[in-house]
This record gives sequence, structure tokens and C-alpha cells, in this order.
Amino acid sequence: MAEAATAAQAKPAAKQKQKPKVELTSAQKAAAVVVALGAEKASLLYRFMEPEEVEQLTLEVARMGILDSEITEEILNEFYMMCLSNKAVTEGGLEYARAVLEKAYGPQAAEEMLGKVTKSLKHRPFSFMDKVDVKSMVSTLRNERPQTIALVLAHVDPDKAADVLASLDESRQVQVVKSMAKLEGVSPTAVKIIESQLRGQFDNIMVTSNIKVGGVDYVASVMNNLDRTSEKNIFDGLSDYDQELADEIRKRMFVFEDIITMDDRSVQRFVRDCDPRDLVLALKAANAEVANKLFTNMSSRMAQNIKDDLEITSNVRMKDVEEAQQRIVGIIRGLEEKGEIIILKGGKDDIIA
Repeated sequence: MAEAATAAQAKPAAKQKQKPKVELTSAQKAAAVVVALGAEKASLLYRFMEPEEVEQLTLEVARMGILDSEITEEILNEFYMMCLSNKAVTEGGLEYARAVLEKAYGPQAAEEMLGKVTKSLKHRPFSFMDKVDVKSMVSTLRNERPQTIALVLAHVDPDKAADVLASLDESRQVQVVKSMAKLEGVSPTAVKIIESQLRGQFDNIMVTSNIKVGGVDYVASVMNNLDRTSEKNIFDGLSDYDQELADEIRKRMFVFEDIITMDDRSVQRFVRDCDPRDLVLALKAANAEVANKLFTNMSSRMAQNIKDDLEITSNVRMKDVEEAQQRIVGIIRGLEEKGEIIILKGGKDDIIA
């Protein structure tokens, strides 16, 4: 009897082990992610998709039955790792991504994730430009319209875009930056037209999706990598055309968190000109690294006073914090223009002690 009962209890367990694995298509996995995100967050994703993509995804969502929690968790984990892999590849390069992923997930899982990411990157607009040297890009783009140059540069690494921009004529530099700053979502059709013009000289590529390119933040990244002469020329020209745009780009070239990249002497210099109240407000939303950078470059008395004020300062509006941080950034930019402090820009500056 005992043996029979044991055998009966073992049968369900054995049956559970033989449960077939559900194989889902990429579209079904995407639908599962959308369902897991919820309607509000999913609607934000839809804004960046083509109408036909939304239609296909909505159809998959409608078809989807009930997914078991284990399958949903597996899909979300895969989606998260894909996002992490893509970020590592685009920000640090393939070898950097490999090192990060191997350390986190092991060699086999890292290889699988990189395979998926690199496959998707092959379809990135103008990805063939990654292998083109700056001299060839300048030679090819020099006689193109500013809007065309802006579109191409908006799809390449900011460092390379800065080198190409610096090689253009001064008047053309201003026109290209102006066009790049005005770029928003670009239709696949427009990108295909430009690519077809360059295809004979470079590798063939097919564009299958829309992508957000350019914009003020991207221009700020490019400008951070430019030499000072080119930067001044572009800002002088932009100021004559659109002072508000020039100010917005300049404002985004150095943000409050970038204080951690400054040398100690420069930090000590600008701190002297800051209103202590602004420092207190700014530090309310600052990370530990920024706070430590500031405190270590103040007198012990000043640091203690600000720490004491931080403890008793509460119910601060985020708007007030951001305005205080921006006033401090304004002081930094003003001192940098006078040559009293140094702001390192994209690794382009050499410091001589």
C-alpha cells in the first residue's frame, strides 16, 4: 500500500517535468511585454512606432490568451537583457558589452544576447557609416545640402560627427548644426532616399523602421566634442540666427551632474561664487558622488553649515532645485568663458599642470 501511494504521488511530478515548452514568435513576445507593461506605459511605446507596427502588435495582443506567470517572467527577463545588451553595445562598443555581459551572465548567455543585439543593429539607419573614416565622410558629404549632412551625422557617433563638423567650412557648420537641432522623428522614406544616394560609395543598407534622431540634446553631445574655435564660430552664427536655440544648446552642454568631471581647483573656484542657499537646494536632489565632490572642495566650516541646512530644509519643490542647479551651472559656464576654470569636454582637452 505504501509503495502504491508513493507511486501515485510520483506520477503528477513526473507529468509536470514533461510539460512541453511554449515556443513564441518575436511578435508574440512583444505582445506579452506590452500586456505586462499595462495600458498607460504601452501607450507611450506606441508613440515611437509606425502605424503598421502598432496594428500588428495590437493584433497579437488581441490574439493572446492567458500566459502562465513563469513564461511571462521568462519573456520579461529576455526583454530586460536585450535592453541591457543594446545599451552596453551602443554606449561602450561590442567588446565592452561582451565583458560586461560575461561578468553578469557568463560567456554562453553573453554570446546569445550579443548575437541578437548585433543582428538588430545591422538594420540601424546609416550603420554602415560606423566603418567609414572621417576623411571619407567629409569628402562624400562636403557638397551635400546641410539638411542631408545633418541627417547623416545624427545617425553616427557624436565623436565622429564632431570631427566631420569641424572639417566643414564655417558657414556650413552653422547651417548643419541648425538643421540637426531641428530634427525630430524622420520617416523611413526620407532616410531611404538619402541612403540610396550614398549606397554606391558605401555598403548597401535597408531601413525598416523609424527612429528619433538629432535634436538639441544630440547637438549638445556633438558640441561637447568640438574644438573651441569651431564651437565659438557655431555659437556666434547660431546666436545671430536664433539666440534661444543657441542658449538651449549651450545650457545642455554642461549639466549639474557633470561637476564630478571637473578638477578640484575649478570646483573650489566656482563654489566661492555660489549662493550657499543655491548649493543647499541643488544638493537636495544630487547624487552622493556630486555631493562628495562639492563637500571635499569646501572649507570644513562651509561644508558643515550646508549639511546642517540640508537637514532642516524640507518640502522643496523640484522646480526650485532645478533652478538652483541651473544658476550654479551658469556660474560655471561664465567662469569657463573667462578662462578662470576648466571644463573637460569629451576627452578633447589636454591638461598641463
